[in-house]
Formats: sequence, C-alpha cells, structure tokens
Amino acid sequence: MNDDARAGKGSGLATFFAVTFTTTWGCWLVVIVLGEPPTTFPAVIPFLLGGFGPVFGAMAVRIRRRRLGEPVPVHTVRFRLNVRLLWALPLLVPAVATVAGGAVLAQALGGPVLSLDAGRALIATAGGAVPFFVGMLVGGPLAEEPGWRGTAYPRLLASMGRFGAALVLGVAWAFWHLPLFFMTGTVQAGFGLVSWSGLLFTLSVFPMAMLTGCAYELGGVPAAVAVHFGVNATAAVLNAFSPMTQAVVLVVQLLVAVAAIALRRNASVTVVDGPGVRLRHG
Repeated sequence: MNDDARAGKGSGLATFFAVTFTTTWGCWLVVIVLGEPPTTFPAVIPFLLGGFGPVFGAMAVRIRRRRLGEPVPVHTVRFRLNVRLLWALPLLVPAVATVAGGAVLAQALGGPVLSLDAGRALIATAGGAVPFFVGMLVGGPLAEEPGWRGTAYPRLLASMGRFGAALVLGVAWAFWHLPLFFMTGTVQAGFGLVSWSGLLFTLSVFPMAMLTGCAYELGGVPAAVAVHFGVNATAAVLNAFSPMTQAVVLVVQLLVAVAAIALRRNASVTVVDGPGVRLRHG
C-alpha cells in the first residue's frame, strides 16, 4: 500500500464531513422552518449551533481517534504557543487588502462608489464596534476554521497537495453554505441563489479556501481565523456586495492565492494521518 492510500485510510474525513453537514444543515433547517431572521429568538439558537458544525465535526474526529487508540496527527502547528502563531496578526493586513483593494479597483472600473455608511449602520445595529467585530469573529472564523483547516485540510493535503485540498474544501464549503440562501434575513438570502451575487459568493469560497490553507500552513488555526475574519469583516464594513465589486474582489483574491501557493511550492509540510504515516509535501 502506498503512502497516499495509507494516508487516506482511517483519516477521519468521512466522520468529519458527516458530522459537520448533519449538524449544520439540521440546525439551519430548523431556522428555515421557523421563518424568522437568525438574529431573533428562538431562531438564533439553532443558527449559532449550526455555524459550529465544523467544530463539532473536528471534535468527532478527535473522539473517534482516541476511541481507536490512534496517535495524534502531526499537523503544521501545535496548539501550544509557537512562534508560527505570530503570523496571525500580520496576515490580517493582506486579507483586508484583498477586499479593500478589490473594492477600490471595482470603483475605478465603474462600479459602486465606496462608502462606509452601510458599514456604520451595521455596526450601530450590532450595538457598537466591539460586539460587531466579536460577532464577526465568533460567528464565522472561530466556528469554522478548527474544522475546515485544523482538521480537514491537513488530511486532504496528505493525499492530494495544496490545490487539490483547496478545491475539495472549496466544494464542501460552498455546499455547506447552501441553506443560508433559504434563510430569512441572511446576506445570502438577500443575494438569491440564482443571481450573479449568489454565484459570485459561491465561487468566492475557492480562493478563500486557498488563502486560509496557506495561512494555516504558516501559523495554524489562529492564522486561518485571522484571514477569514479579515475578509469577512472588511466586506461587511465596506458593503462590498455588489456583483461588480464581488467579481473584482474574487479575481484579486484568486491571483493572490495562486501566487501564495506558488511561493510555497517548495515549502515542506509534515502531516501524519494515521499510525506510522508521515508525508512531506513541497
């Protein structure tokens, strides 16, 4: 049996995806049936629980591993304090820049004029800057990245490389968001599933999967959280949701992501996905 086959065997990916999708889609279906905005009670409870589906998937993988007596996989970065974790804050800058730069370029190309008015109103609605940004951090990056990047990415990387891992996670991530298009009061429902904005939002997860994957390799889950948070928060504050702006931001992020992966093509990442399986990817 070759290394790739051994790496995929018993990796826990099936468990991760099954628990992640069952938890998220089950909770979000409740919100859809309630027909209320996810910020209102009681819809907010299943909405928040559903957002943590990837974390529940990651927990299920770890419980399964302990039950089977498997060793802890060697991922890119351990949870203990590590110098690589210092990448988290610096990576906020390029994450913000991809959205802000794309929005500025879209305006220069004839798109919507940039304005902070919608962003200020959104922050005010949330009760101020602190609750707004805390909500943005917890409701997306912290609820997702321990699963998508901290659990699924290194296991996929062991068998298919960076582009392959990003592609598979991009597809899974796009489908995972699908219920949001049918949920009253979400940004995705405002776009509409069959629309340019809905299509561009769906496509945007692919460069995001690449960017957060590279961030994970540099600084682990905290770095992936930082990139995810930087992109989401900047898009919300700048109201960068017109089709023109979405399209330009997507292209900018795709170019940056491809460049980032190309620059890391010779960088080695050690991944262990089962007893005695140790692979190095460059």
